[in-house]
Amino acid sequence: MDEFAQALRTAITNRGLGLERLREHLSQNGVSVSMATLSYWQTGRSRPERQKSLQAVVHLEHILQLPPGHLSELLGPPRPRGRWLRHAPAPMSAFWPSPSPVEHALHDLDTQWDDQLLRVSQQDFVTIGADRTERAFRSRQVLSASMTGPDRWVVIMHVDSHDRPLPLVNALKNCTVGQVVREPSEGLLVAELLFERPLRKGESVVIEHELVNQDPCPFATNYERKFRLPTREYVLEVTFEGAAPASVVQLADGSAVTPGRTLLDVALDVQPGVRGFSWSW
Repeated sequence: MDEFAQALRTAITNRGLGLERLREHLSQNGVSVSMATLSYWQTGRSRPERQKSLQAVVHLEHILQLPPGHLSELLGPPRPRGRWLRHAPAPMSAFWPSPSPVEHALHDLDTQWDDQLLRVSQQDFVTIGADRTERAFRSRQVLSASMTGPDRWVVIMHVDSHDRPLPLVNALKNCTVGQVVREPSEGLLVAELLFERPLRKGESVVIEHELVNQDPCPFATNYERKFRLPTREYVLEVTFEGAAPASVVQLADGSAVTPGRTLLDVALDVQPGVRGFSWSW
């Protein structure tokens, strides 16, 4: 039995969960894994290889109350499947409608650690001025290293209007601004937020940064956050300093939201996709 299978089997036993209960817990988190697959994983007959299976492992660590990255680290490098190798996780640019400009902006930045940072919490705070323009955006991330080495977080921002200045990036807590790539013609800004030191496996960090728009600030009609990888907790607060919008729609499911001077979105175990709000005045 390999190390991953042994560790999974021991964790399941210590947690006192049967495979059916474990499958139910995963299902409640939006992850579909059969009992047969779980059985194969804990006996070493097979192991997680595909991207969806690897995402399931992240949820297993949470359900089994293991340190973040404990099981993922034991998987090691992907193993050959016949003459084919397992596909690597989708690149950071793949989640954008037009990936080529993003790939170009990321070309000279170090993004190797992005997949090794578990998203524990993402909190966004957006301020809309009384003149209905987007003034500032503040973000707080809680990240945990699945292996030793991560030393930065890469921020990608896209704005709809390409004829205005891109925002300024300020580091607020436990990080400094590294390389910044600006592509005004594409409405793209990419920035490195460097940690105070590289993280050890299982170590966590809380970082905060802000993006401040320059005059003329953009007219605000929406805010969205793209999730490429699962995130355990997401909080979005949009504050309107003037009048509330006339109508609001939640981007996650297209449902109408009661307008107010503060919009709040709180979600747990967020899967890859888009969350946020759009509104009209």
